[in-house]
Amino acid sequence: MRHLLILLATASLAAQPASYPVHWGEPPPIETRDLRPLPGGYGQGSGTRAKWIQDNLTRDATEPGDGEISILGEHRQWHKVTLSLSGPLARETDTDPNPFLDFAFAVTFRHQEGGVTLRVPGHFAADGHAAETGATSGRIWRAHFSPDLPGRWSYEVSFLQGARSAISDQGAALKPWHGLKGDFEIAPSDKTGRDFRAHGRLRYVGKHHLQFAGSQRFFLKAGADAPETLLAYEDFDGTETHKPDKGPLKTWQPHVRDWREGDPCWRGDRGRGLIGALNYLAGTGCNAFSFLTYNAGGDGDNVWPFVSRDAKRHYDCSKLDQWGVVFDHATTLGLFCHFKHQETENDDHRLGHGRKAANVGESLDGGALGVERKLYLREMISRFGHLLALNWNLGEENTQTPEEQRDMARWLAERDPYQHLRVIHSYPDEQDRVYSPLLGEASDLTGASLQNPWNQAHARTLQWLRASAAAGKPWVVANDEQGSADSGVPPDLGYEGYEGKTRDGKVVQTPDDIRKHTLWGTLLAGGAGVEYYFGYKLPQHDLACEDWRSRDQSWRWAALALRFFEEHHIPFQDMTNADDRIGKEPGDKPRYCLARDGQIYLVYLPEGGDASLDLAGIEGRFSLHWFNPRAGGPLQPAPDSLQGGTTAHLHAPNPEDWLAVVRRVP
Repeated sequence: MRHLLILLATASLAAQPASYPVHWGEPPPIETRDLRPLPGGYGQGSGTRAKWIQDNLTRDATEPGDGEISILGEHRQWHKVTLSLSGPLARETDTDPNPFLDFAFAVTFRHQEGGVTLRVPGHFAADGHAAETGATSGRIWRAHFSPDLPGRWSYEVSFLQGARSAISDQGAALKPWHGLKGDFEIAPSDKTGRDFRAHGRLRYVGKHHLQFAGSQRFFLKAGADAPETLLAYEDFDGTETHKPDKGPLKTWQPHVRDWREGDPCWRGDRGRGLIGALNYLAGTGCNAFSFLTYNAGGDGDNVWPFVSRDAKRHYDCSKLDQWGVVFDHATTLGLFCHFKHQETENDDHRLGHGRKAANVGESLDGGALGVERKLYLREMISRFGHLLALNWNLGEENTQTPEEQRDMARWLAERDPYQHLRVIHSYPDEQDRVYSPLLGEASDLTGASLQNPWNQAHARTLQWLRASAAAGKPWVVANDEQGSADSGVPPDLGYEGYEGKTRDGKVVQTPDDIRKHTLWGTLLAGGAGVEYYFGYKLPQHDLACEDWRSRDQSWRWAALALRFFEEHHIPFQDMTNADDRIGKEPGDKPRYCLARDGQIYLVYLPEGGDASLDLAGIEGRFSLHWFNPRAGGPLQPAPDSLQGGTTAHLHAPNPEDWLAVVRRVP
């Protein structure tokens, strides 16, 4: 028999996964030399290892856990730290009790010196390794945590069972798991650069821009609104389409080349295309992307977190763990995650905007805050709330009633331990009706996600910034969708033969138009940034896009704008729109001004030319520099300074678009 044995596991003929569930312990130290498929999707390995895996899988599937707790992940500030508990045995499809609805698993984390206490909702995690194994049953329960401070943290487990305990936080204490306690040490973060773990959590701080809790920097975003069906990806478990012609599943094949050695993937080489796409987007200098997490009955009809399309009380553990791999990687790249909780077709099924009546089975509680909606939001918070940079969007083109919208926003505010930004999106012609009742303390919303024609971005962003400030709660307002629906942000000229027209021959706005009036128009209104939407009649459109390189030039122009504000230390968080200082008359070409009166003025001239800057009542002397929004580079100084108390005349270097930077001279 000795020819069948090897002495060390590391000498196994087949490469093994990086890890197995912690509670399994170490693999066998002595293994047979044969090679066979391993159970649970663990690749190839020896018969000895196969038996060890199968024994553990069988035990996990038949025996409850003993309460063993592991604290997984890098024990550092702002990093993802996971409390993993070996608890009651369950299956995704169990109904009595339902592991998602009838168990209330949560963990309270307390910093022993800083006074920070966070109650984090937890979730059923099957075998604890479902992204790799595809497991649908197990005894692992998890709570993801991103600690705000280094030092000693304690934890206490709450584990209740009862009908709908997860959404009521009531039930009988479940022994021996309820009340388990412990502590662990957290070191300072060791990250630098774009990685959000170098900066901390993005927080709403009562301003029009979010602020990092660690570095204290304020945040502007630019990135991708399309494709809305980003998660309709064939490499995710349990993912299918009900509209294959309109909403096909994605491969993200054009971005496989952007995957790098050492990047995450799952089940062998799955996930490389989407991970590569995020690498590409971050590499352009952009910092945001968005996606629907539920669109049954919608345009794509191919994204949901459930074990099947209509099983809204049973969640797919392996699919959601795979989503988490993608979102966690986004954090390391410095990409903000825009969660859109539902599409208009599945928010409440009212008629309007030419929509047809839909099957009520595709909505959550018919639009109300009921069992399905509460559970859905709890699962999203539990599985992804640890991410450092995100917003919760109540829904794309949302048509719920103001009461339903307020209820949903309140539920998020009460359950999210990290208090992420909460926004809502609406049709362009319904903004007054939708947003107005939600301003101020009338709701728990802290921002708005705007959809407007591309050349109205400035005016509409400014409208809701001013309205929210006047109501006493300044909103974070971003332009996240640019019309028309046919065209949006077009591809680069020449991409797949694109010549500036839709498929039916209509000439549309150019990438230059988007740069001038959507990007800079939003930023100089005082907006929080942009996400770019791709129209239905252009290459790589909103439902079918798998190649973000189609808009390479637009990403890079957007990144130049972000870099301008950062590198030149522009205090945008303390600046407000000052279009009234640049003397626009009816019929004048658009131009925009953002200012901190008496200190700094940014004047954007989309078509170059001349502008007047009214410095009446302002004392002191000011320098003038020009920034090139098309090429970036250092600021170009003007020869003469400007004097306060007068009207300063600005003349752009040429007829292209330019940004004047007028600063007070110390």
